[in-house]
Formats: sequence, C-alpha cells, structure tokens
Amino acid sequence: MTASLQQLEEWMIAIEGENLEFKEAKRTFSFDRLAKYCAALANEGGGKMILGVRDPRPRRVVGTEAFQPPERTKAGLLQQLHLRIDCEEVPHPDGRVLVFHVPSRPVGMPVLYKGVAWMREGESLVPVSSDRLRLIFAEGGLDFSASSCAAASMDDLDPEAIEDFRQRWTESSKNPSLANLPCEQLLSDAEALVDGKVTYAALVLFGTRKALGKHLGQAEVVFEFRSSDATGPAQERRDYRQGFFTFYEELWDLINLRNDVQHYQEGLFNRQIPTFGERPVREAILNAVSHRDYQLGGSVFVRQYSRRLEVVSPGGLPTGVTLENILYSQSPRNRRIASIFHKCGLVERSGQGMNFMFEESIREGKPEPDFTGTDDFQVALTLHGTVHDRAFVRFLEQVGKEKYETFDTRDWQLLSCLSRSQRVPEPLQPRLERLLGLGVIERVSRGRFVLARRYYELAGRRAEYTKRSGLDRETQKELLLKHICESPEAGPKMQELLEVLPALSRKQVYRLLKELRQDGKVDLMGRTNGARYYPGPALRAEGGPES
Repeated sequence: MTASLQQLEEWMIAIEGENLEFKEAKRTFSFDRLAKYCAALANEGGGKMILGVRDPRPRRVVGTEAFQPPERTKAGLLQQLHLRIDCEEVPHPDGRVLVFHVPSRPVGMPVLYKGVAWMREGESLVPVSSDRLRLIFAEGGLDFSASSCAAASMDDLDPEAIEDFRQRWTESSKNPSLANLPCEQLLSDAEALVDGKVTYAALVLFGTRKALGKHLGQAEVVFEFRSSDATGPAQERRDYRQGFFTFYEELWDLINLRNDVQHYQEGLFNRQIPTFGERPVREAILNAVSHRDYQLGGSVFVRQYSRRLEVVSPGGLPTGVTLENILYSQSPRNRRIASIFHKCGLVERSGQGMNFMFEESIREGKPEPDFTGTDDFQVALTLHGTVHDRAFVRFLEQVGKEKYETFDTRDWQLLSCLSRSQRVPEPLQPRLERLLGLGVIERVSRGRFVLARRYYELAGRRAEYTKRSGLDRETQKELLLKHICESPEAGPKMQELLEVLPALSRKQVYRLLKELRQDGKVDLMGRTNGARYYPGPALRAEGGPES
C-alpha cells in the first residue's frame, strides 16, 4: 500500500475521475468533507483521496498540514464509515502529501455518512440516486422471484398454464409420475410454491391476468410490430400481462406471421433462411423474462421490424455480467424462474441461450446480436435478420458437416471476424492455432489470417483471396527475378526492388534475394546502398540474359 514518489507522479498526470480526487488543503481540511469524499469514492468502486496537491492541471505538490498525525483521522473514518481506510504520508520535496486509500464498498451495501450514501457529481457531493441505490442493494443476491407474495393464492394461478408446464416437465425429465401429482405438489416440487405460499416466480409464469394486475402489474411483455422507424403508434400491439406459460407460443406465432424468408441459390437448389430464427427469438425472450428486474415498474418490450427484432427489458445486466463477458458469465437475476425454465426444457442450462443466439446468427450470415442501448437500467438486445454473406453461409455449412461438433461459440465468432476482414479480438486469438489445424483458416503472414481458399471460391472472389493472402513465396521470387532480368545493364538497386513487392518489408525482400543468390539465379555486385543485382550464373548457363 506504500506509495512512492514515482507512484505519486503517475497519479498526478492521470485524469481525475472515478478513482482519484485531489485537494490542496494547504493549512487544513474539514473532517466532515473528507468523510463524504471517502464515502463517495467507496460507493464508486474505491480510489485515492490525495491532499496537498493542486487540482487544476498541470498538477503540482503544494503540501498540506491537515490531519497531523493521521492515525486519529483513520480511527474517526472507521468509526463513521465502518470501512477501513488506510492513510499514509508521502514526503515530497515540495511538501507533505497525504494519501487516503479508499476500498470499494461491500457488495450489496452502500457506504453511509451521517445516514446518507454519497456520490460525486462534477465538483459537488450529492446523495446517491434512488435508482443507483436499488442497483447496489440488488447486488446482494436476493432472488426476488423466490420470495413469497403474501396476498396471492392458488386461485391466482392459471390451471392451463400449470398443465402446460407439467407436460413439458414430464417430457423433459422422462418422469411419468409427474403427470399424476396434484397441482400444489407439482408446484412445490418445482419450488414455485414454498411452504404452501405462492412465489413471485409462480405469478410471473402461471399467474392469471387479474392476479398480475393486482399483485405484479410490471410482469408484462408488450409486443409491437412497426413497419418503419417512424414515430407514432405501432401497426400492431399486444399486451401480455399474464403468466408466461399462457402466451409464449402465441407470441412466437405473432412474430412468425411476418417472418419473411430470404432465398439464395446453391447449384440447382434454392435455399431459404428465415429472417428471424425461432431459437434465437425464443432465447432472447426467455432471457428477458429470466433476468429482468421485477422490482422496476417497466415492461419487457418486444419490437419487430421488417429486418430486426428488439427485446428491451428493465434493469441493467446482472451483477458480474458485462458486455465483454456476457457469453461466458452466468448470473441469473431470478434464479427461481431460470430453474423452472430448466426443469421443463425451455432452456438447456444457464447461460447457454446467449451462445445459441450468437452461433445461429453467425452461421446464417447475419450480424451478431447487438447490445447497443444497454445501460444500468435496461438491457437492449437487437437480433438483425438480414443475411449479408450467403457465401459465408455455404462455407459454414460445409465446415459444419465436417467439424461442427468440435466448434464452440468463440470459433464461430473468430470466423465471423475474418469474413468481415476485421482484426481478431485478443480474447479469440488463442483459437487461431486450432482453426489453422482444422484447415478452415490460413495464415498469410505473421499475425494475419484469412478464411480458407474455398470460402472465396464459393463467393466467386478468387482475386480477393489472392489479394488478401498475398503472393506465395515462389511467385514473389519470380517477380523479383523477372524485374532483374529485364533491367538495363546497370542492375536494379534494393530500393527499386522494394517497389516490385510493396507489401513486403526490406528484410523480407532481402531474404528472397538471398535465396535467389543461393540458387545461383542472382548475383550481387557492390556493397551497401550502391549494390546492384544481376542475373546469376544459373540463368546464364541456361542461355538467359548476360550480366
């Protein structure tokens, strides 16, 4: 924890933001103000409160006489904030600097000072907003869907929805005894009832319209069809404020009603790809129902356009899940709902739905699922339906027949990147060697890869393959040799030969010339920059041009 002068200099040139706060405090500094800043830093993930440094850039040390000795201040902060904050003095040539190392608040708990959770807003300190407090409390892991609704009873649940669940669970588990269980026992075994009381999960999945309107009105899925992005009322709108098992098939049928098919020719056969695949759409809706925040008042919106489908659900990403790790982190906000979905086979296991959405989008030549618009208060998922690269679809179908079982989501993502000539992201790079070994990608130079030649042949773009992969080594040497042989008596210099193969470095061209010299096809006369290249003895013996 000890800060050096070098570390202090690095902090001083950094941008003041969420984890650094500088104050001059030449003579003194209010303990009340210090405690508020430390609470704010803790609520924002932790950081450093540094006294004795002039804040406006360029920052410089001015020294501070505040809080001498600092031990009493540390004890006061611990007593007031219930958080251990280390403090140290850094002896700088321009004066004493005091650094308070503020840890992050505990998971699920804001740090309070005098009963208020503080945060920074510009140059001011303000109370943490109610929305942010709700997000902090939600980190504690309480499963709202598993808690009981005291006012609800079995009469609030739809018998047909329960029977639909029973049938699915019986088929998924291959346990015929479930077919004969009384409804109360069935739901108790599924943990939708706890100690005979109806959980919020039971209301979300099996509740009647009247019951949800009374006990959990926000548990609603709203479908809209819009023919364009123009503002105004949707062409069609359906509000499903009822148990999920009462409407999920109807919702898919409604989407599929306007689900046009895209065609492409493969030899004598006409192939078809639906704009919206059934599995990605179902997984997107299941994710929204499983992971939305039911303590917020908003509804889940499913908006269908001609070539895209948007699913927007209240509440940001669950704790621990980010847009960077969303494919590999599982943290269901409503575990009881997710567990019931798993029991009846609607989801295979937690987290798999997102993988299926990505894989199918890539295999069908569509853009990957898009989370633009996601923030702390909502998750916005867009499934794009336009097939952009039909050759890529055919290529992946061939690859899939040969290697499908050996591929995972990261492999599909890597292939998608290369099909769009994008740089392979660092997290996907460990998959490169494996795909090279399978023969579905090729290395064209150090750090550069392309899809296998057959992709470009399927696309009718052989010239593009040559351009992307570059000339092979023997062709490169032939071009150099041709230029040397056709040059006048004064042979070309290295600088001129570099222009023959502009994509190569001087070192790469030199190696090619060295190989030609070893084969006796090229002679070198002169040294350094004045050296010139001529046809070698092997060419002269064959009757080639004389030097």
